[in-house]
Amino acid sequence: MSRYLITSALPYINGVKHLGNLVGSMLPADAFARFQRARGHEILFVCATDEHGTPAELAAHEAGLPVDEYCAKMHLLQKDLGDRFALSFDHFGRSHSAQNHEITQHFYHQLDQHGLLEERTTRQVYSIDDKRFLPDRYVVGTCPHCGYERARGDQCENCTRVLDPADLIKPRSAVSGSTNLELRDSKHLFLRQSQMVSRLREWIDSKKDWPVLVTSIARKWLDEGLKDRSITRDLTWGIPVAYQGNVRPGFEGKVFYVWFDAPIEYVGATMEWAEASNGNWKRWWRQDAGGADVRYVQFMGKDNVPFHTVGFPVTLFGSQEPWKVVDYIKGLNWMNYYGGKFSTSGSRGIFMDQALELLPADYWRWYLLANAPESDDSNFTWEHFQATINHELADVFGNFVNRIAKFCGARMGGVIPEGGSYGALEAETTSALERRLAELTRLMEAMEFRKSAIELRSMWVIGNEYLQKAEPWMKIKTDAVSAGVAIRYSLNLAMVFAALAQPFIPHASARIAQAIGGKDGSLAWPAQIADSLSPGARIAVPDVLFAKIEPEQLTAWTQRFGGAAS
Repeated sequence: MSRYLITSALPYINGVKHLGNLVGSMLPADAFARFQRARGHEILFVCATDEHGTPAELAAHEAGLPVDEYCAKMHLLQKDLGDRFALSFDHFGRSHSAQNHEITQHFYHQLDQHGLLEERTTRQVYSIDDKRFLPDRYVVGTCPHCGYERARGDQCENCTRVLDPADLIKPRSAVSGSTNLELRDSKHLFLRQSQMVSRLREWIDSKKDWPVLVTSIARKWLDEGLKDRSITRDLTWGIPVAYQGNVRPGFEGKVFYVWFDAPIEYVGATMEWAEASNGNWKRWWRQDAGGADVRYVQFMGKDNVPFHTVGFPVTLFGSQEPWKVVDYIKGLNWMNYYGGKFSTSGSRGIFMDQALELLPADYWRWYLLANAPESDDSNFTWEHFQATINHELADVFGNFVNRIAKFCGARMGGVIPEGGSYGALEAETTSALERRLAELTRLMEAMEFRKSAIELRSMWVIGNEYLQKAEPWMKIKTDAVSAGVAIRYSLNLAMVFAALAQPFIPHASARIAQAIGGKDGSLAWPAQIADSLSPGARIAVPDVLFAKIEPEQLTAWTQRFGGAAS
């Protein structure tokens, strides 16, 4: 048994996440966690709401709530939506937790002790009308690199370049829209990332198996010259610049930058989990306490890659303590909506709560993972969504399971047939399925979810082809034993398919396992195609697993959310 620490990029607290956010980190992380659990490995899968920085303050301001109340409310909402999408986090924490305050301030102290922090006076944007400094996302304007007119002061959403508010062309306040801005002096702490370039390059170059998407982004940052970066902001909401209760002189009323404390929350969330479950967080994170035996895998969208290949590793390496550093980063591209970006701020696309109003979670999970933006950006359209669900889930998988279960219930008394032996057709089918199973297992281990879905779908097709050849509905008329053999074999295949489908469609898998196998809880990942059902045992017929999406539904959804014409 191996041990896996799995983290998903933290979703911002500012509102319900869209499907692009879901498939960009949380959903593939969940699929991998479910796969490794099914293989019998020890898993710790953590995530949290990212609650600091300007997104939180701006969203709270728009909602008319104090920022602490807003964050507490939105954390519960995001946790509930994660539960409803069957995201199997061992802990879903909060970056504003006491644990993250403690561990962030610990890292600050360690970096300071080892000379990696430096006080510098910088020119910050100040809004005369708002009577306050406007750090990062409080300033919007035109990106100096690509000309995008709604770039934020910390990063351009269009070209992903990291920015400072002072870089923007025609800057304006995100709070009031005022352009009555000026630059004023403000003292901040800078993380001396430039001192760690050699260490980072050596580390990244050692990761031969990482996706090109990830290593190319990391190397681009290093090749362009890694700059020291401010890790403090002129805000009141966040983690104070302090250690053991003592605020750093001159930094009263300042907090750590959200992109400093957010990755540290992976450790903080594990500390939260340990406190809630009487666990030991150090055996996951400290190499001197068992963490050396852990394989640590991170999942994130490409815009988050720089902070996880540069910023967070600098924090860990710079502490000069034996922290566990990521072993593998699964970076993903973007899923677009009819060629344009999903956008939380622009309310463009489908959001997690809206999706669940329309269809159960498994429909969305299957589609998103089967079209995961791995090698390049992918594109959501309602027409493709309908075709995928109707053909792959309803016609192929759902039809196979419901067909054999109904036949067994109607013609064999709902009992798994006894008698008769498997013959050449079953042996041929098993051989074909085991070749696919070996490839599916390899692809899931490699976190290639799009290709994994193709292999799994191919196995379902093989099951349907077997039924067409075995023809139990014809044989029942003249050879009940042979018909029973075909149904018994097919019911066992349904259980195999249920086990293999768990990372993708866990709710449907659980319904199959309960109805046909009488099993609750997760199923083990099969090493081979083998029988797991006892002849003579009773089965139930599950409800229709997947209903087809009708043309009228497609028309209504396209009108509501926009489609090709929009």
